[in-house]
Amino acid sequence: MKVTGTGPFGVNTLTVPLCDGYVFIVDPACCEYCGDEDVITDWLKDNSLIPAAVILTHGHFDHVAGLKSLRKSYPDIPVLIHREDSDMIGPDSRILQSKDLSLMGFFDFIPSVSDLPAADGFLEDGKTPADSFNFNLPEKVIASIAEWKVIHTPGHTKGSVCLYNDRQKLLISGDTLFYMSWGRTDLTGGSETEMRSSLRRLRECISPDALVYPGHDRFAFKMSENY
Repeated sequence: MKVTGTGPFGVNTLTVPLCDGYVFIVDPACCEYCGDEDVITDWLKDNSLIPAAVILTHGHFDHVAGLKSLRKSYPDIPVLIHREDSDMIGPDSRILQSKDLSLMGFFDFIPSVSDLPAADGFLEDGKTPADSFNFNLPEKVIASIAEWKVIHTPGHTKGSVCLYNDRQKLLISGDTLFYMSWGRTDLTGGSETEMRSSLRRLRECISPDALVYPGHDRFAFKMSENY
């Protein structure tokens, strides 16, 4: 798992290995505004890796700003997100993104998250990213994608998700779960009640030995460290 800090708030953009040189990218935040527009695409090319998909744990501006850069280099790469957050990307992305950015006084970043690529598939709870899009990839690669299960974890946003690989005991938690903390619930779509419910669900269904990769801050920690 490759972790790269990108974007204005240091999102942990993940490059997740599949097989045969394929990977998927989680939460690309690299953009022209921050001067790191090409950091992910350059690394992929330098290491001869093929991105199979972009998977978004949620739609907040700091996790999606890199979509333009990736689509510029890989025009056919599919973008997957939960339906509840899908309005945060696409041609009308400016509408919802402007609400939170205006509240934060971060007006300069609005152009970076305007007219973003739209979703190509919608992540669903209990299913895998391979169920969300008809991938034209080798069967081995699709099977590798299908090892990752989607867990819908509303609270940070309505469409927040985590990705769990039970065989490898790996959890990609986005902004739902941080080290000894969790994501804020005061922005659009946030709910403290839903967040607490989602955190309880993760404690119940994720192995305590699982290695957690959050959306910010500490790169990785054991699930048991948050008990």
